[in-house]
Amino acid sequence: MIWTTLAILIGLLALAVPVAAGLGILGLALTEIYSRMPLSLAMGELAWSTSNNFLLVAIPFFVLLGEILLRSGMAERMYNALVQWMPWLPGGLMHSNIAACAMFAATSGSSVATAATIGTVALGEVEKRGYNERLFLGTIAAGGTLGILIPPSINMIVYGVLTESSIPKLYLAGVLPGIVLASLFSLTVLGFCLYRPAWGGQPIRTTWDARLRSLPDLIPPLLIFVAVIGSIYAGWATATESAALGVLAALAVAACNRRLTMRVLLQAFEGTMRTTAMIMAILVAAYFLNFVITSIGLTGQVNRYITELGLTPVQLLLAVIVFYLVLGMFMETLSMMVATVPIIAPIMFKAGYDPIWFGILIILLMETAMITPPVGINLYVVQGLRKRGRIDDVIIGTLPFVFTLMLMMAIIAVWPGLVMWLPRLAAG
Repeated sequence: MIWTTLAILIGLLALAVPVAAGLGILGLALTEIYSRMPLSLAMGELAWSTSNNFLLVAIPFFVLLGEILLRSGMAERMYNALVQWMPWLPGGLMHSNIAACAMFAATSGSSVATAATIGTVALGEVEKRGYNERLFLGTIAAGGTLGILIPPSINMIVYGVLTESSIPKLYLAGVLPGIVLASLFSLTVLGFCLYRPAWGGQPIRTTWDARLRSLPDLIPPLLIFVAVIGSIYAGWATATESAALGVLAALAVAACNRRLTMRVLLQAFEGTMRTTAMIMAILVAAYFLNFVITSIGLTGQVNRYITELGLTPVQLLLAVIVFYLVLGMFMETLSMMVATVPIIAPIMFKAGYDPIWFGILIILLMETAMITPPVGINLYVVQGLRKRGRIDDVIIGTLPFVFTLMLMMAIIAVWPGLVMWLPRLAAG
């Protein structure tokens, strides 16, 4: 049963079937092969119950928040302000890319949106300043992955729904690892630019007066982050309510900057509907697949197989990491989460791993999947913005950051308190 499922899945991936359709087809195929009952009749109920989940209402709100920040020009002003503060570091604008990705991630919730937004603003500087193009592209693709680690995060909402974990705790758990990972990305750039100074490009000349004048452009993203995460931390709002609060804050900032036009709103609404429709199609198809594999006994079969291996908790953890690293090269991250977490998570929890800590590990593994070929979506986003050359350049430039992500996984495995400190502080 396991091997049949994998064979069908690999075949669908090889045919480049769209993700949502592929998951639905796999579910229907398994129903026809292994079930005596017409499980497909449950599709309507599953679609309704999935889309009717109150926590998932936060997804379109966070997508809309990112769209407003992009369409109103706030992201561009934020990037230009960070440029004034980073030129003293070897690597200059590459550190600005990472810092801008981290700040945009703190208001967006999407890695693709983060990479696309910062890439749109930054790519014009590569040739102008003489940077090593591959490393520069790598900072945008890798920095974009921070969009699902630094809260708010759409993927954390999905994980919380799948495992019935506290989304506020997941958000708090992602703050420190997000800051540490952004710092490690910058240290990676610093190391390469110290080894090869020519890769760091021509430094931008600026003055303290220009830096101080740029500070007001850094305040709006910080205010939105405080409004979203602060309201959750203080217990004033749920994740969904805080998302709506973030949208109101973004609208207010856009209005203050005189960028809140009907055209901006219509573009933001259209982008939100497209992205939300894609996400919900994947979720509905993946929930149907989970229902099928549970009904035909595949989940129990996998659990028994892993239990019979007699792995220690550490060995099990390593096996799960390797599994996701390999699978992440061939599957889109959101569908991979929805299809595998309901099977893997109970096994990990039974082995003694905390659901919140494991959630952050899963997010780091999803980040890695976003920048590993051949299906790493951020690689294609950056190459699409670049509009020339080969995608090999993006892949090679991103490779050092894949190893940085693996280092981050090792850090939270050795020091789980890095993940759990803020959730425990809030609970205590």
